[in-house]
Amino acid sequence: MTINRSSGVLLHPTSLPGPHGIGELGAHARAFVDWLAAARQRYWQVMPLGPTGYGDSPYQAFSAFAGNPYLIDLATLREEGLLQEGDFADLPGFDAGRVDFGLQYVWRNQMLSRAYAHYATGDAPGLRASFAAFQREEAAWLGDYALFMALKDAHGGLPWNAWEPGTRDRQPEALAAARESLAPAIERVKFIQFLFFRQWTALREYARERGVGIIGDIPIFVAMDSSDAWANREGFFFDDQGQPTVVAGVPPDYFSETGQLWGNPLYRWDVMAEDGFRWWTERFRGSLRLYDVIRVDHFRGFAGYWEIPFPAETAIQGRWVPARGYEMLAAVREALGDVPIIAEDLGVITPDVEKLRDDFGLPGMAVLQFAFGGGDFSVNAFLPHNLRENQVVYSGTHDNDTSRGWWRSADEGERHNFRVYSHSAPTEETFAWQLVRMAFESRANLAVVPLQDLLNLGSEDRMNLPGSTGPQNWTWRYREGDLMPELAAKLRELTEATGRA
Repeated sequence: MTINRSSGVLLHPTSLPGPHGIGELGAHARAFVDWLAAARQRYWQVMPLGPTGYGDSPYQAFSAFAGNPYLIDLATLREEGLLQEGDFADLPGFDAGRVDFGLQYVWRNQMLSRAYAHYATGDAPGLRASFAAFQREEAAWLGDYALFMALKDAHGGLPWNAWEPGTRDRQPEALAAARESLAPAIERVKFIQFLFFRQWTALREYARERGVGIIGDIPIFVAMDSSDAWANREGFFFDDQGQPTVVAGVPPDYFSETGQLWGNPLYRWDVMAEDGFRWWTERFRGSLRLYDVIRVDHFRGFAGYWEIPFPAETAIQGRWVPARGYEMLAAVREALGDVPIIAEDLGVITPDVEKLRDDFGLPGMAVLQFAFGGGDFSVNAFLPHNLRENQVVYSGTHDNDTSRGWWRSADEGERHNFRVYSHSAPTEETFAWQLVRMAFESRANLAVVPLQDLLNLGSEDRMNLPGSTGPQNWTWRYREGDLMPELAAKLRELTEATGRA
């Protein structure tokens, strides 16, 4: 895939403003698209849109195919007759700048249950045909996901490998009994997914009409407690009780001296190859229904992955194991054509990863915050003059500090290197925009910057601190009034001046 010279902004939808404690797929999302269009941005990059669980990370979702119910716009449901004015009585005291996921779990689930109850008792009858069509179109994953979530709720939220053996092991008689006894709960889950996909499809079309494409994210691994792991158990390294024998992570790196112990189950590539990697083909097919371009997180795991014995306390005691990503990507290409993929090739990158990326013509990534460390930094691959055209450059990502925060905490060597390279004397106030400008002026065809950098925000507004489960992770929201027309004009001017409009 070759991307035309262009630019975009990284912002997860949960970070949108709005009245209900979390970003939603309604008026504020459309206003953000309008702002991007006014700034002549070609892309809006989001993180995974799946339903989040413990820890609230979008990279640990209950499904690789489902959407996050927290994002459903409640005002739209009211307009459609699925919610009434009385349903909005006694709203909780939401924080305009942070998401309280615990509060969302309780309150929003109550609101969505009310919406389903209104539908089930005959309100919004015009939705019945489209809901039925949605169930047919998404049957490949929707039934398993809805049953998984209904069973999980019936088991008090326990992970699937803690259920009784019948449902844990998907014995046909146990599943049939569960489908019968949990029928209303299963349909509720399906209906809420219908609402999400209906709203997301409308928002994506709104963006497309304004020249804004969506870059979405596929986490290379699925969550341990997910419908994917439960319904496709043979494709992962599990024992007879559903416990993983090995799990995913990365060795010690820039982010952590002990590595990162993610805990995701690892794929049995030999088993997946037996049916021509059908699960992966369907995963990419489903992502193309959500996104215009797909960023594969931890792309290097398609060449080789860090295998950690289970259980383990850190990721240090692991080993590299070769994967069969080349065969898988070839199968996906044969089935779907040239899928537009960005390869997140950060971290420990070896020649086999580069070959896999380049053989499929995929753009990799560069992060400017990584460009100025060390002694002879002139050879750093992330410096603007060392970038390739078929590459995506970021000032920082969701896992980095904000650029203002980076400058504040950078050591004197990094600051010195930046001054030398840029022939400037930045301050904490000016550095973020300088890094944004450097990204836009680079030769990389696509430049993407987090909204926090455009707003010149500090470390307190970063999105995530890798290797931690801190209460601030994933919770940041910008506030109404932050996206001023003057900022759009400033970004538009830079975009036009650097040939990215």
